[in-house]
Amino acid sequence: MEVASRSHNNESAEPSSSHVLGWMKAIVPHRIINKIAEKAKEAKKLGIDDPRRIIHSFKVGLAITLVSLFYYFKPLYEGFGVSAMWAVLTVVVVFEFSVGATLGKGLNRVCATLLGGGLGVGAHWLACYSGKNGEPVVIAVFVFIVAATVTFVRFFPKMKARYDYGLMVFILTFCLVSVSGYREDEVIRMAHERVVTIAIGSCTSLLVCILICPVWIGEDLHNQVADNLEKLGKFLEGFGGEYFKISNDAQSNTDKSFLQGYKSALNTKNSEENMANLARWEPRHGRFKFRHPWKLYLKAGTLTRDCAYKIEALSSHLNSENSTPWPEEIQSKIQESYTMISSETGKALKELASAIKTMARSSSVNTHIANSNAAAETLKSPFKISVLEEDTDLLEIVPAATVASLLMDVVTCTEKIAACVNDLASQANFNSPNNNNNMIPGNSRLLHRGSVQPISGTEGPHHVITIGE
Repeated sequence: MEVASRSHNNESAEPSSSHVLGWMKAIVPHRIINKIAEKAKEAKKLGIDDPRRIIHSFKVGLAITLVSLFYYFKPLYEGFGVSAMWAVLTVVVVFEFSVGATLGKGLNRVCATLLGGGLGVGAHWLACYSGKNGEPVVIAVFVFIVAATVTFVRFFPKMKARYDYGLMVFILTFCLVSVSGYREDEVIRMAHERVVTIAIGSCTSLLVCILICPVWIGEDLHNQVADNLEKLGKFLEGFGGEYFKISNDAQSNTDKSFLQGYKSALNTKNSEENMANLARWEPRHGRFKFRHPWKLYLKAGTLTRDCAYKIEALSSHLNSENSTPWPEEIQSKIQESYTMISSETGKALKELASAIKTMARSSSVNTHIANSNAAAETLKSPFKISVLEEDTDLLEIVPAATVASLLMDVVTCTEKIAACVNDLASQANFNSPNNNNNMIPGNSRLLHRGSVQPISGTEGPHHVITIGE
């Protein structure tokens, strides 16, 4: 009887445990599990898209761990006390993804803390001579003047672009030192500890950022401008075939994503300006000098966006129905000119992109631009003939004329971009083309240096050619 009762209790316990599991599943619905899985996939995608993000996370953790030693080791803690926490806070605030951003913030914070602390000590010293009743009034006047003045200075575009963070820290440090000095006797010691710990945190952040897999924001700007030019070039190279619906087996199997690549160049103004401001803080690295002409990258980016907007207008004509009333011989001339302009302009833009990426001058850009201009001049005559014909409906040729006008504008933009890249090549000391020194007129190569001497006592204009090593 006792065994039977035990088995009966076990059987009754099994349904209760399954009931608990079912109840827990009801508490945690599948949508929460699915959301967690989606976040995990998103995190994986972020790491795959740019592995530098994972490295940056480890670098921040390492920097914070290093400055935390001020709390772990008693001798260090006794030297700075609670002020050691400013080193940790500095790393959290200063450590950025790129070297330029970290260096800019670090220098801003150190200099602003030094100036703000020194001015705060000076204000406290002057306030002490005004007596107990006058001291808070003098400090309040100083705080008002400094805070109002520096806040107004932050509205200047150049100051806001490069020193906005430093100006905020300056106000904060001045107020902390001057106001807290009213209740604190050792103001100089407090300001000294704060400056030293902030300098230690900034230096630690900068060393870790530079020595371990550095991310140079200048290189990102350099590559972004080149990539945008290359995307515009790819669109223009394929525009002629897409516009005239030229299709074959090779084109039908190709990816059409190049027709949308230009869109990434339309909204890059803010990112390029931010990267250029941060790149000015970076020290020399590779072929990028300290005074590298970053402003020319902004100019090239602006011209690239202008060209991208014209290309966007061209893209709107790809899916429209274009019916041209010209005879076949004129239609073939127009098609040839359209294709030539877009193809040669696309090649020119790709050459410019390659020149920026490799930091070497291109020898074929001017040739492609000249071919584009020649095709543009050829394109004008069919339109003149069509306009002069009495039976021509002008409304029917407007779409094709619009495309022709846009293509000519793109050629003009390409010429401006080429001039800008040429200025960049001069100021950044781009390498000359590899074959510049070995080329002679007629596209012949002079492979060796030698001497030519006449042979005396021979008939005819014979010479001896001595080949040097």
